[in-house]
Amino acid sequence: MPRALVTGVTGQDGSYLAERLLAEGWAVDGLVRAGDTAGTLVPGVTVHHGDLAEPGLFRRLLPEASPDVVFHLGGLSSVARSWQDPGLTADVTGAATARLLGAAHALGASCPRVVVASSAEVFAGSGVVPQDESTPVSPTSPYGAAKAYTLHLARTYRAAGRFVSAAVLYNHESPRRPHTFVTRTITRGVASLVLEGGPALRLGNLAAVRDWGWAPDYVEAMHRMALADEPGDFVVATGRGHTVEDFVAAAFAAAGVHDWREHVETDPTLFRPVDGPALVGDATRAREVLGWTPTRGFDDVVRAMVEADLARVRSGPATP
Repeated sequence: MPRALVTGVTGQDGSYLAERLLAEGWAVDGLVRAGDTAGTLVPGVTVHHGDLAEPGLFRRLLPEASPDVVFHLGGLSSVARSWQDPGLTADVTGAATARLLGAAHALGASCPRVVVASSAEVFAGSGVVPQDESTPVSPTSPYGAAKAYTLHLARTYRAAGRFVSAAVLYNHESPRRPHTFVTRTITRGVASLVLEGGPALRLGNLAAVRDWGWAPDYVEAMHRMALADEPGDFVVATGRGHTVEDFVAAAFAAAGVHDWREHVETDPTLFRPVDGPALVGDATRAREVLGWTPTRGFDDVVRAMVEADLARVRSGPATP
């Protein structure tokens, strides 16, 4: 029975990945920060408590879990928060990857395969649209810089002979997306407004262009990376860009409201300090090498999120 260690196992991607692996007969160990009750803990996961900021975490955890594959999904995942706490972002999103790969490398012949999660934000300042694995790395936020370090580390240890793949993940959503993300802010706000007469949505830059996909599809891509014959970098994206305004319009339409403009206010304080050009990914390599393709389009993703938030509001107090 293959065994996987998943960091960030209670997060959106980690929980979907754990479900998939368990369904396919894997044993799954998951890293959970002590006292953290947020997110989704999938039944059947063997829990290990630890903090990504702990210097000796992985030198203790890897021999304890003895995984065949490590999926490193943990870390701070908010661009906005990275501007507020760049030091913590650098540590738990960037340096933690270095500690993981260093600990794995030290295991020698028993070193597990590793898949690390990078981000489209590493290309935010490149000026290239669409982006692929050859696009110059040019982050425009502390979060993007930390994910760029993750990408470079994957390449460094791969050059040293280790099986390390980097998933360059574009925006991917689901009903499990935390409400601190703008997509859940939108879908939860729409559900509250429609069913409870909630307040107007306060949003930042409606013109920002992103490539939004379905989170379980992106988990599938990372699973395929772990099973591939050779490691590498893989852009995971739909190849289609939409504005935040498009997302808002689709969310209101999914709730039966087509005149959405009277329910949305633009708040300049919510704009990013730097917002690059359109982040739209070219996933040709993932298609050709991994045989991966997305299964849900933009409207389907938005509709699934809105329907889930409408059900949450109908069933009682709003939950994350």
